[in-house]
Amino acid sequence: MSARPPITIVGAGLVGSLLATLLAQRGFVVQVFEKRPDPRTHGFLGGRSINLSLVERGLAPLRLAGLADAVLATTVTMAGRMVHAPGGGTNLQRYGINAAEVDHSVGRGDLNMLLLDAAERAGARLHFDASLASADFANGTITLADHAGTRRTHQPGLLVGCDGAGSALRAALAAQTDLGERTDALGHGYKELAIPARPDGGFALEPNALHIWPRGNYMCIALPNTAGNFTVTLFLPGTGAYPSFATLPDAAAAQRLFTEQFADALALMPTFHADWDAHPVGQLATLYLDRWNLDGRAVLLGDAAHAVVPFHGQGMNAGFEDAAALATLLAAQPGDPGAVFGEFSRQRKPNADAIAAMSIANYHEMSDSVADPHYLLQRELAAALTARVPEHFMARYRMVSFTALPYATCVARDREQTRFMDRILRGRTTLAGIDLDAVAARARRELPPLPRAV
Repeated sequence: MSARPPITIVGAGLVGSLLATLLAQRGFVVQVFEKRPDPRTHGFLGGRSINLSLVERGLAPLRLAGLADAVLATTVTMAGRMVHAPGGGTNLQRYGINAAEVDHSVGRGDLNMLLLDAAERAGARLHFDASLASADFANGTITLADHAGTRRTHQPGLLVGCDGAGSALRAALAAQTDLGERTDALGHGYKELAIPARPDGGFALEPNALHIWPRGNYMCIALPNTAGNFTVTLFLPGTGAYPSFATLPDAAAAQRLFTEQFADALALMPTFHADWDAHPVGQLATLYLDRWNLDGRAVLLGDAAHAVVPFHGQGMNAGFEDAAALATLLAAQPGDPGAVFGEFSRQRKPNADAIAAMSIANYHEMSDSVADPHYLLQRELAAALTARVPEHFMARYRMVSFTALPYATCVARDREQTRFMDRILRGRTTLAGIDLDAVAARARRELPPLPRAV
């Protein structure tokens, strides 16, 4: 067996700590350097704290590390989207076709601390208050700095960047080679708010759903937490006509918007003004790189390589898939990191590009389409086809969330299925008069069987 090289991971967030666990479990000597203090002793000081949605493709890497059950114990199940109409009515749009097909709402901070504990148990060494200051790729060293500016040099062995969308390692790599980096801003931002638990500790809204208030070009969402509260996030254009963040100069102006558009949510938000003032407007953008690695010396993964907007709930899940793929490849071929990093990029980059596209598309679906009659008619036809020909038809959300089909496969298949449904629904506003059994037979002829998940 080839010798396992030492590995240094920059970033002890969700992806970095899971990767450290997977590599240490496979016999690698792993050190992790994190710029922030240890959240287990100093409290969680992470960046954006939008709640996360954990689905099957994120659970699979956690099972590989032996952590899925422990993580699931900290989550709240979400069976679907609870859509709140402007008039106050609600409609639950289920994610799956049975009780097993659900999403899980998980808090970023608690999950990060659980994964840090797991990495240490596996044998990884964690270093906090240690920012990557510079990297000397020619001599194989990096320089780390603490909050006081004290610097030290470290020989990293293989260098892995899991340090998020603002990655210091990516900046160091870009100074060494052209990564083909580009960032596409969505033009929309977000503001985090809260719905507290009721005085008796219960949920103020239906707990087992992701709540959405779709309003066309903007929306509000709420995700449940195990403590009985909800994390609420308002998504708005950054500039332009009302409503945009540029037209909401203070909490009073924001409250007027909520009174107009999200009155049922506002009624449950006693700390609205304080929350509005306490949380800055976050920015939303997609990161694209043409290259993720520098030969066999360094590689990027997770948000450091392909940050996406959060509207498909897949950023963490995609990062966990990255971690499992890289750990598996390194364990199989530890003596040739250049080949491993190249193969990792070849496998994962098309899927990163695919989930980036789907995440942007899902924003428009969540903010607008969930209330659109044609979209709802498509959902109705999709449900009928799923029941009749499940081996030939699966909705995109189910492919993404409840299978391990590569994201790129999900995109291609969704386009094919959408074209098929458009042919069936052309000129129609209802399924009345459609012979669904005949449509199912046509689907068998025109849509090849779904590929097996890998």
